[in-house]
Amino acid sequence: MSAVGIGIIGAGVISDTYLEHLQAFGDTEVRIVGDLHVDRAAAQAQAHGVPAHGTAGDVLAHPEVELVINLTIPAAHLDVSRAAIAAGKHVWTEKPLGLDLDGAAQLLREADAAGLRVGCAPDTLLGPGFQAARRAIEAGRIGRPLFAQTAFQTQGPDLWHPNPGFLFAQGAGPLMDMGPYYLSALVSILGPVATVAAVGTKAQEEREIRTGPLAGTRFPVEVPSTIQLVAAFESGAQSQSLLSFDSPLERHGVVEIHGTEGSIVLPDPNRFAGRIAAVRPLGMLVDGLSHEQVWEEIPHPELEVGRGIGALDMVRAIAEGRPHVASGELGLHVLDTMLSAARSAETGRTEAVASSLAPVPLLPEGFDPFRATL
Repeated sequence: MSAVGIGIIGAGVISDTYLEHLQAFGDTEVRIVGDLHVDRAAAQAQAHGVPAHGTAGDVLAHPEVELVINLTIPAAHLDVSRAAIAAGKHVWTEKPLGLDLDGAAQLLREADAAGLRVGCAPDTLLGPGFQAARRAIEAGRIGRPLFAQTAFQTQGPDLWHPNPGFLFAQGAGPLMDMGPYYLSALVSILGPVATVAAVGTKAQEEREIRTGPLAGTRFPVEVPSTIQLVAAFESGAQSQSLLSFDSPLERHGVVEIHGTEGSIVLPDPNRFAGRIAAVRPLGMLVDGLSHEQVWEEIPHPELEVGRGIGALDMVRAIAEGRPHVASGELGLHVLDTMLSAARSAETGRTEAVASSLAPVPLLPEGFDPFRATL
């Protein structure tokens, strides 16, 4: 038995949860943390019991690193991931896969030519909540899926983030920041998107930082801060999605799938667990009878997992010779869908999504992240 050596590039806030889980899983062990700011890498390495720290180059050169976890800012995702592939390492990257579709496709071609794998967040798709919901749908709980509705509404990250300007810049906004969670969930259930139409708006051309040392500073809004999109899937299913940084009403995690024999509500796709419940159609409405529908709760395992489980699935899938769940191909198709939606919002035209995708696999039954299997 031998844990796979992991190197992390990017020691920002999100690295805490990755380090916590990757150090606890049975088949992974973080060997080094790298960052542009080496002191920040050193602090994270010390806090999580990692034996080495350094720069991104130090991570890529480390002889015990087989898989690089790319936690850099979105604008750097492609450069860092391609450098890792060139260094002979598998790559797991935070979402989105990149900001440029051609560059993202080139990354996957380079990985394939090198016999290496690419995985892409979100790995909430591997959480016990989403996996149980998918199994219920595939078992016919709601019949044939027909359409879906999702919603993410918030007043915006400027409400709490001490330096939120990058979340309103090109390559971000609610579409690119939160869209991967919702679209990855929909694609995993309904299959690849064929066409998308979207409308977007900005509530303000500038916003103000509300907390921290920069409070009162104003920054530009470069992309739509609210976007609504309608997707048509190759399967014939449809969806409508709202993603907003402008909503006075805070409402997160709405995912509903409606089918020929029932409807199901799924957990928040930004979480690893949550409520799953289904409802059957009413048989007949008759005067004097209750019109209330009964929700049937769908249980799922109470397993404490978090970010990093996608990378764990990838290393096990490599050893077992099977596809991994949160693949680079899924990340590419979701990126293609989001960029197509952004073009649609600019032009007012329905946009075709050029890429397609094989069915997204489920995790193997009995998948236990904490057991050593390699």
